Amino acid sequence: MMSNHSEQRIDQPTGTEFVGHEWDGIEELNTPLPRWWLWTFYATIAWSAVYVVLYPAWPLVDKATEGVLGWSSRGELSKEMQRADLARQSVFEQIAATDITKLPANPELMSQAVSGGAAAFKQHCVQCHGAGAAGYEQYGYPNLNDDDWIWGGTLSDIEYTLTHGIRWAGSDETRVNYMPAFGEVFQPDELSAVVDHVLSLSGKAQGNARGAQLFEQNCAACHGPNGGGDRTQGAPALNDAIWLYGGDRAQVSQQIAMPRHGAMPGWSDKLDPVTIKMLATYVHSRGGGQFEGEATDEVAPKEPGPEEPVDVAAGAIGTGENDKS
Repeated sequence: MMSNHSEQRIDQPTGTEFVGHEWDGIEELNTPLPRWWLWTFYATIAWSAVYVVLYPAWPLVDKATEGVLGWSSRGELSKEMQRADLARQSVFEQIAATDITKLPANPELMSQAVSGGAAAFKQHCVQCHGAGAAGYEQYGYPNLNDDDWIWGGTLSDIEYTLTHGIRWAGSDETRVNYMPAFGEVFQPDELSAVVDHVLSLSGKAQGNARGAQLFEQNCAACHGPNGGGDRTQGAPALNDAIWLYGGDRAQVSQQIAMPRHGAMPGWSDKLDPVTIKMLATYVHSRGGGQFEGEATDEVAPKEPGPEEPVDVAAGAIGTGENDKS
């Protein structure tokens, strides 16, 4: 029950007047707020008035009021980004001024380049090569973590491929190789014999004289007499255990009879030369990168047998470039 009393009454213990409201026998006193609380409240009101004048406050249709100081959170972010860009600029300039083959001689600069390349890889390359750069065999996207390369695995080789691509129409200097469709050349028994010989190069099957003869007549000019490949013309090695499109009998037979030819776009029309250089250093650092003048697997080819398994991993740079025939 609530009642209102027109007369003013004083609470004797506190000397405070009642406000005249009663709720079920409980009456409210008109106790004043502490002065410190009131002055704090008045100060916040005054500060809010000042803030509205100095800083963005009132939202409009496409922006807020700017305030006389011209401050904004976006402006602060822009300044911070500019400072970060300036801090990186000297590093970019050093990388740009250094030939990519000389970067390993400067470990600190090389580390900076690899870090920048890792960021670029996550943005531009993971869609095909995967976050861990292991590729996808089912689509013919090569693994970049190992040391099996079609066009070479040196820093300059990788930089060239990134710049001009593989079978990319956007550059007249793109890397190009095509393997003939031997399904139109070999009879079924001849194709089977060649597959036996190719698989025998990596110890996965017993070879036969007929397959070796056909290989020598039709394949050795590109892949080498022992299947070591030829990076000058983009012919992959066949004498190891690495296959882009799979290495079982059916997959090898399909690739010989009707080869698939993937393509990788060059990045010269999307990325600046420094970013491409950093990307090359990152790919090179994944574990299989070679250094200028380093011996390659086709320099001293050795035909492996079942007693000499070859433990070499693939990594032809590109999207769909063949690791094997």
